[in-house]
Amino acid sequence: MLDWLIIGGGIHGTYLSFYLTRLKRVPKDRLRVLDPYAKPLARWDECTRSVGMEFLRSPHVQSLDHDPWSISTFAKTRAGQPLAQFIPTHNRPSLALFRAHCDWMIDRHDLESLRLVGRASGLEKQADGWRVETDGGTIDARNVLLAIGATEQARWTPWAQKLRETDAPIHHLYEPGFNREALPYAGHLLVVGGGISAAQLALSLAQSGARRVTLLMRQEPRVFPFDADLCWIGGDCGTNFATLSDYAARREIIQRARHSGSVPADVHDQLRAAVARGALELCIGEVAAAEGSGGQAISLRLQSGDTIHADRVILATGFDAARPGGRWLDYAIAAYDLPVAGCGYPIVNSTLAWAPGLLVTGPLAELEIGPVARNIIGARMAAELIGRAIS
Repeated sequence: MLDWLIIGGGIHGTYLSFYLTRLKRVPKDRLRVLDPYAKPLARWDECTRSVGMEFLRSPHVQSLDHDPWSISTFAKTRAGQPLAQFIPTHNRPSLALFRAHCDWMIDRHDLESLRLVGRASGLEKQADGWRVETDGGTIDARNVLLAIGATEQARWTPWAQKLRETDAPIHHLYEPGFNREALPYAGHLLVVGGGISAAQLALSLAQSGARRVTLLMRQEPRVFPFDADLCWIGGDCGTNFATLSDYAARREIIQRARHSGSVPADVHDQLRAAVARGALELCIGEVAAAEGSGGQAISLRLQSGDTIHADRVILATGFDAARPGGRWLDYAIAAYDLPVAGCGYPIVNSTLAWAPGLLVTGPLAELEIGPVARNIIGARMAAELIGRAIS
């Protein structure tokens, strides 16, 4: 039996595997990370590559290392110096530098050796821990940490889902297998979405100059440096949030605090410049109806009455708001009466324990941590809370 099994090998699962083995001295042969992908951060890499991201939205102090200055220090080394690019606000690192630092952390602490390739399919309480059913057998562990993200549940709007069912040329940025570089270099590509991912995708597609690219947003771009205010990181916002006993109120605060559909100033400036030079068209409106099937072009009628015709549509509408985990987690909630709020997300204690030996991080921890729970800093905040209960 393991001491720890982490389900999910993205940013959160990888950071927690480092934190527990390095800082909490959990023996490496007593901890494993269960993930469907062979390499750490594989799904995260796929998503950032699909977007065409060049710089992170997170500041340089947020990384896979517990040391907040680790990326800055790494940037001065022989391996990091060629990639050492930072931009405002708060010295946001280039994606290339961040990933090189991740690889350095994974290699330095031998985190890849902790991984088990597989997908969870069931959870059963045992006398001294939990049994996790996987597509490759069962795993017993005294503690199970759910580090499940939302990256496999792309949000399809109703009109887009109908087009998808007719085999129309429509994709989602975050659907498995989407390849931005495989899109045709001619015709009219329409990107639908209002946030940083939509903007970055549209900008990256427009770089070729050989095709027409339009970005459709419901409203003018909202400009914020981060997707939640800094007061949520060790400030008064988090303190006040923790005093609320009403989880519906917590959910409402999370929804208000997230700057969804927003972009940082540098991306906004790039959008304006691309529109000004004719490389990109920006359209403000909301889809009222859509038509298209098979290999035919798609026609979108906006609420304004205008119509957009496109050869291909790519949704950049983020992730579904439903609780990650799927059916097997639904069964466990019902079987063991795991407490959930009206939104379906876990109600956990101050050390992120959902039940004895069952802990959460990432989206599943947001009713305790707040709107930054899903972010890179959310992994560190979760580790610190979980660490309080570990001697």
